[in-house]
Amino acid sequence: MGNGVIYGIDIAKGSSRAQEVPKYALAILKDGEVTHHRMLRRHRILRMVQKDHPVYIAVDNIFELAANKKELIHFLERLPQNTKLVQVTGGIHQRPLLRLAQEHGLKMNQFDPNEEAEVCAILASLGVGCEVSLFEDMTKIKVSRARSLGRGGWSQNRYRRKVHGAVREMSREIEHTLRDFSKETGFTFSTKITEGFGGYVRAEYTVNTRRNLIPVKPSVHADAQVTIRGVERDKIKYIPLKKSRRKYTIVGIDPGTTVGIAILSLDGELLLSKSARGISHDEVVRLIAEYGKPAIVATDVHPTPAAVEKIRRSFNAVIGTPGGEIRSEDKIALARPFGYSNDHERDSLAAALTTYRSYRNIFSRVEKKTPQYLDIDKVKFHVINGDPIDEAIEKVSSASKVKKTVKQEVKAEEVDVDEQVKKLRDELHLKNSQIKQLKDYVSELKSAPLEKEKTIEALESKIRKIKSQAYEKLKRDKEIQIRDKEITRLKKELRRSNRSLQKQRLQTKHLKQIRKREMKGEGLPVKVISSFTKEAIQHTKDAYGIKKGDIVYLEDPSGGGPITASMLVESGIKAVIISEDMPHAALESFYDAAIPVLSSLEIQRVDDFATVVPGRLDEEIAKWEEGARKRLKEKEHKQFKHILDEYKSERRRGLV
Repeated sequence: MGNGVIYGIDIAKGSSRAQEVPKYALAILKDGEVTHHRMLRRHRILRMVQKDHPVYIAVDNIFELAANKKELIHFLERLPQNTKLVQVTGGIHQRPLLRLAQEHGLKMNQFDPNEEAEVCAILASLGVGCEVSLFEDMTKIKVSRARSLGRGGWSQNRYRRKVHGAVREMSREIEHTLRDFSKETGFTFSTKITEGFGGYVRAEYTVNTRRNLIPVKPSVHADAQVTIRGVERDKIKYIPLKKSRRKYTIVGIDPGTTVGIAILSLDGELLLSKSARGISHDEVVRLIAEYGKPAIVATDVHPTPAAVEKIRRSFNAVIGTPGGEIRSEDKIALARPFGYSNDHERDSLAAALTTYRSYRNIFSRVEKKTPQYLDIDKVKFHVINGDPIDEAIEKVSSASKVKKTVKQEVKAEEVDVDEQVKKLRDELHLKNSQIKQLKDYVSELKSAPLEKEKTIEALESKIRKIKSQAYEKLKRDKEIQIRDKEITRLKKELRRSNRSLQKQRLQTKHLKQIRKREMKGEGLPVKVISSFTKEAIQHTKDAYGIKKGDIVYLEDPSGGGPITASMLVESGIKAVIISEDMPHAALESFYDAAIPVLSSLEIQRVDDFATVVPGRLDEEIAKWEEGARKRLKEKEHKQFKHILDEYKSERRRGLV
């Protein structure tokens, strides 16, 4: 690693998941020398990282630094841009740290955190382990306001224009930098602008590269700020420090004018999902080869299309077919978690995933049986090509041992050749014995496939039947649920209708009683208006009508004025009954129209109708008319007096 600094960390006390803050042992590898620090807390280590800018931070288990993925993201965001977190024990399939140390000639006390931290640092310097990646090769840059605009005042618009203008200027500078960067490196970026008064509210740039490669730094200014963050992955990705051999893959193909390609690892990880129009066979083969060696080439239809068979022959791979048609609903369900842009990508994903699922149980047995020091993908490859699991393990194990033996012979020239030959003969004899046993075992396994196929067919038939029954039951339950909801709704509507009908019957009964009293001469009908407003008067007109000669009762006479009063005057009503004082202007309008306004008349109320005793009404109207005549005389007297006063005033001015 040259002169770069490498941090090795191992937990010394506590746990990242415990309430008590854990403490760590730290080994710093620099220029071939190791410096130890004991019982450090994580925040202290992060301060040291910001100072030293190490190339790697090496651990044997990343979850010693963080309790979960969220905390791990927070930890990675606090690291310098070029510092990588490395798990030296590997990625998804980890190997014991003690075994790795022994393989690289390192001595270690596994109960001493300081020694474990030192071994982690040395292994990382040798390129052992995987970089822990939680961010996609994509970065989002956001330019926004650095302060709130507040509630505003006289200068609010000027202040808003100043802030938005600062955001726009900062955005243009960054966009210019990104354009130069794009020309130099070939990376692309997209822009999303939200305009505001006098400039930009915010500007967002999505750059298709890692954060540490972008020539823009986070910053905060008086009116604008720049934040940069990587796009988080759905799950943790482990990238080997040393370039590994080509992976074995499962490739799904949807042939046609537009070709859909989906590539999975043998662990079910999606490596590529793409569609291309007018792509040639050679270009398809070249693209697939970039992601590894296909163990299976799969299609979503049966029989296999000629184009898919041609691709399979190019890699000498096993063909994967569903054995029948895959329904569109099943394709969508399979491909939705991974995302797709069109039907071609969906069909290729469905083909690859269907094939992977058909091998998943076999792969699970392979992972359980295969020793950790062997290449599991290579064992899976042999199993896919028809070898039993034990025979595939033996093949990979034999190849590994031969390589190891050759390596040891090159390093240990002083070992006696005769002794080596004897050992190899003994080993060969042992292998021949094992091969014979395995052949016997294979013969036993081959005698039972027919029975197993029948059992599998019967179970699959049973599963299909259960699925069909379950679907029918689910459909029936859904229909019942919909009908139950509709019945409940109709019952509620029926109850509302019954209540309304009952209310109308009661109102009709009261109206009949009022009508009888009117016919007997015991009462005159009075129409009730809830308030002295245009809306209430119009509502009564629409519901019951207000015609010439009607008597109305105002429940709340305090709200209206002359214009409101004119609506009743124009209707030609006979009288207005009130229980409270009416505004003077409205009262004047009724006086001018000679419509009596009666305040001391008792009525008998039924909802929006009432009755009044005819005799009492006539008495009150007579009193009001008497009062109106007196009021008119007083008004005429006042007018005469006013005219006389004006005349006298003019005479006095004339004399002067």
